[in-house]
Order: sequence, then C-alpha cells, then structure tokens
Amino acid sequence: MEGMSAVKYAELGAFLRSRRERIRPSDVGLPAGPRRRVPGLRREEVAQLAGASVDYYNELERGAGSQPSEQMIAALARALRLSADERDYLYRLADRPVPVQGGAASHVHPGMLDLLGRMTSTPAQVITDLHITLVQNPLAVALVGDQSGFRGPRASFVHRWFTEPDTRLLYPEADHESQSRALVADLRAAAARRDAKDAEVGSMIRTLLAVSPEFAALWADHDVAFRRDDRKRIVHPTIGVIEVNCLNLFSEDGRQRLLWFTPAVGTESAGLLELLGVVGTQEVVSAAPTRTGGRSSRRSG
Repeated sequence: MEGMSAVKYAELGAFLRSRRERIRPSDVGLPAGPRRRVPGLRREEVAQLAGASVDYYNELERGAGSQPSEQMIAALARALRLSADERDYLYRLADRPVPVQGGAASHVHPGMLDLLGRMTSTPAQVITDLHITLVQNPLAVALVGDQSGFRGPRASFVHRWFTEPDTRLLYPEADHESQSRALVADLRAAAARRDAKDAEVGSMIRTLLAVSPEFAALWADHDVAFRRDDRKRIVHPTIGVIEVNCLNLFSEDGRQRLLWFTPAVGTESAGLLELLGVVGTQEVVSAAPTRTGGRSSRRSG
C-alpha cells in the first residue's frame, strides 16, 4: 500500500475490527436482527454507514487494499463513533494528516451523531460554525441535496452562496437578500467566537471580501447574530416549495451545530415532508453510486 507500511496496515485493520466489535447495532440506529453471530456490527454495516463498498472495507480490515483517503477516514470515524483521540489515531495509522478542527473532515462528537441517528423522521444534519456540512441523515439529503462532498473553500455553504449562483436555487429568489444578510451576520458571530488569528475564518472572509461586492457591502454593516432558529422556504426540485422551521443545537465550544427542519405551522409542509420521505429518499438512493472516498450530489446547494 503506497504511503503505508505493512505494520501500519495490519494495525489499521486490527483497530477497525476492535472498534466495530464494541458497537451494538442499536447504538447507530440499526436493527439487531436474528442470528447475529459476531459481537458488534457486521462489516457490511460499517461499510454502509461509511458510504464505502463492502469489498473495500473488508480489505481494510484484512490489512490490504488502497490507502484510505482523508474523507474515508472521517467517514469511518463517524460510522464507528470514535472519540477525538481514536479518530486522530486512525488518521495516523493511515499516514494521513490529522485535520484541523472546523474543516470538512472535522470530528463529530459521538453524542451528536447519536442524536442525529435518532432523528429518523426529521431532516437533520451536523454543520460547523462556518456552515460546512459534516454529516446528514437521508431526509436532509433528500431535502437540500448532498452538501457534505465539497472540499477546500467550497466546503462552506457561505462561500458557495456568494461565489456560485446555482447555490441560490435552494431558496426562492425573493428570499435571497434576507438569506445573504443572515449568513453574513452569523459568520461575523462565528469569527468573533474564534481566536483572532484563526487562519480558516480569516482566509474565508478575505476571499469573500475580494470576490463578492454583495458580501463586502453586508460585512461593512457589522450585523452580528447567530442563527439559532429560522424560518425558511426551501425549493425542492420535485415537490416544490417547502416552508420549514430550522432549529439548532450548539456544541459546547460553538464550533458545531445540529440543525434540524420541522414543518412550519399553518402550512402544508407537514404533508410535503412526509411525501419527501417517500419520493426524495428514493431519488437519492437511485442516484448515489457506491463510493470509496467521494460523494455524489443531487444538487449543488
């Protein structure tokens, strides 16, 4: 395996197997099922949770196959509910750099993943304070598209909002101005919470000031407000406009938030979200190929 020694290959496989065997199916929202002959999860279940092929994951546990990508390591860490120390150890075994907290490969606390896994009838996702999507449940993917496959500056929805016009197709045009203002105010609040020398948020702000006159004008207003709750109209390509309440649960350090969508009272959104659970998830499943490190995306927004 290029970039990895045989010893690290073997240790990687042993570590993955040991973490898999300690997890009960109920811990990750899977049914126990009959005739379970091994402790913990089956290999195919880990592969499913991580978005990998079963053959690829089997090779990893055998200490073979290709060197896992940083994206795959992050996906495996989440699937196996690793602690922050275990996640870092997994990166080092795979000879991959441990990612800086806040990026697209950020560690998600197992408790937050557990809450996400229990939201089976509600669209929900975990995002960072810079609006980088880390993980989504199937209903969230069906509602807003797969937003977790972007890398680099494009990983941030705020960056894409001000640099890629197609991103705005997610909302009705009449709502674009208010969304822009809310995103900038939320970004200013996030930047203030971080260290003044934080390179990630500093680079993002400098880039947007240089390339987006709209962002520069809104930034100059100095509005600041975390998006703790919100009411949005989301444009679904099949179902149409769905009006939802967006609620946030923040991590202790404010760097991550669990975001979930509920139907707005007084609208038809409850029925539309139920329909989404049938139509939308079928579209996502049929469109998503098996992957070993990348993601497919139904929409760019």
